[in-house]
Amino acid sequence: METSTFQKIRKKAGKLFDHKLQTGWVLEVRQWEPSTLIEVDLHLPMANIAQWNEVPYIKFKVDDLTFRDYTPSGWDAETCTCTIYVDAAHHGPGSRWSKQLKKGDTVNYLKIGTTHHKPVATSAVVALGDESSMGHLLALQKMVLPDTRFSGSLVIGNEHHRRLFHEYFWSPLEPVARKDIYGHHSLMEWVLNQHYSLENTVFYLAGNNTMVAQLRKLLKHQGYPSGQIKLQGFWS
Repeated sequence: METSTFQKIRKKAGKLFDHKLQTGWVLEVRQWEPSTLIEVDLHLPMANIAQWNEVPYIKFKVDDLTFRDYTPSGWDAETCTCTIYVDAAHHGPGSRWSKQLKKGDTVNYLKIGTTHHKPVATSAVVALGDESSMGHLLALQKMVLPDTRFSGSLVIGNEHHRRLFHEYFWSPLEPVARKDIYGHHSLMEWVLNQHYSLENTVFYLAGNNTMVAQLRKLLKHQGYPSGQIKLQGFWS
């Protein structure tokens, strides 16, 4: 009884936000088997993110009073379309929302904001992340010119998904196997094999909060100063 009452109150409170929401539509959904990574094409006619100065995010409503941020991997200003990637390997409101989406569905979002990630003027821009940051890192890649400055690694636990990443995208991002729960040790091992310079390398970390925090510590231990490590943590 208490749970039912709480759910009713939650739903009623959620409706207070509805007038602030913008609407879009699902054009296509592709589930990377075994459905732990969801690729969603969206039409967002009211969105205006044509000029990217920093990597953006879109705050989608995934349940009553529940929002999750997803970064479009790119933006077609002429058609107002984009693609987001949802890490659905864990049980959470974002995962449930993405798994239920189908072509023609309506999606609602509260706002479009910035992650404050933008490539700085240095010879080596290195992006490091996991499945939850795939869209974020692909968006960052598009901003780095010349593209020879850009490299990085994406820790992906599923071997089939690592192969699909290679097949689907032209990207210097290298998918690597996850050898630890959160992925920071796997990424650090990859970094050490690259022999990056301490002077001109700037790292962009994006992904689950634990991975981002621990990877920052490991990089600092290697001598990289805080000013050369940019962070964007997501829900664990």
